Amino acid sequence: MRPHHPFDAILLISFGGPGAPEDIRPFLANVVRGRQIPAARIDGVVRHYELFDGLSPITEITMRQAEGLRHRLTSARLPVYVGMRNWHPFLDDTFRQMSQDGIRRVLALTLAAHHSYSSCGQYKQNVVQARETIRAEGRDDLEVTYVKGWHTHTGFIEANACQIDAARKTLPPDRKASARLVFTAHSIPLSMATESRYEAELKESAALVAERLAVNAWDLVFQSRSGRPEDPWLEPDICDYLRMEQAKGLTAVVVSPIGFVADHIEVLYDLDTEAAKVSEGAGLAMVRASAVNDHPAFLDMMADVVMTTCRRYEGGTPLPIVPLGSPPCTEWPPPAR
Repeated sequence: MRPHHPFDAILLISFGGPGAPEDIRPFLANVVRGRQIPAARIDGVVRHYELFDGLSPITEITMRQAEGLRHRLTSARLPVYVGMRNWHPFLDDTFRQMSQDGIRRVLALTLAAHHSYSSCGQYKQNVVQARETIRAEGRDDLEVTYVKGWHTHTGFIEANACQIDAARKTLPPDRKASARLVFTAHSIPLSMATESRYEAELKESAALVAERLAVNAWDLVFQSRSGRPEDPWLEPDICDYLRMEQAKGLTAVVVSPIGFVADHIEVLYDLDTEAAKVSEGAGLAMVRASAVNDHPAFLDMMADVVMTTCRRYEGGTPLPIVPLGSPPCTEWPPPAR
């Protein structure tokens, strides 16, 4: 007999990524839908994906994360589904499957640790749209609740610290002592940043990871900016940072993509290709830590936040999510009183 829970299933929500060269342009069309992006910019991003044969590792990593969570929830007997915003398995298809499987109450975990519209609010709108789609098809609706934020969870901090420690060990012996820890995250427009805790949460995570590693010298920089050049975005860009700091005497860096929970093309190209090229040209020793990916500490963290939320709602079933009026980057609905 399945244990009683306030939820019927867990949903992991991720960005998605292409799996083959022919997927690149359809995938990017989904990413930029509703926005006017110059064709030259799209062509440039296509070339980035082509360097990796159109295969982003994000889908495989997300599936490993889901399997790791599924294994940790064996005794709870809570099924784990995956829905992607921009590629297969699309959120619409996942909601159809959950509805068909008799799922009615879903606990969702968005695979982004730091809250902004693009990393949280937009995904919640996509969930609302997926629910509207299945209702329009005559399928049973699903109630969706989100876990609380976890950017300071000890499992997230530990997983990042372990990945950084492993990367740091690969530096040349004569550069390790002077290496600076550099955290990176996706840049967002300042207009969006001022409406969220994105930058503050990144700094909170970075400070805890640095403390865990007993590191005093660290910086937070940004990558993967897009949009119009005249619009202000969060800075400094990592490549600009590397050039400036090398001119001041920096000789080595350990780069940690703390703003991402899975290695994907923006990590592989912007860091392993572009930033690595800048570092090489400047004579900097650079190593890049893996994202948390399916590190055991991160998988344990996911299981912990899921079960903590389940226990939190044991006294009553959460109210259905309010379609588009809920706060974009906070837990919703509130816990039962």
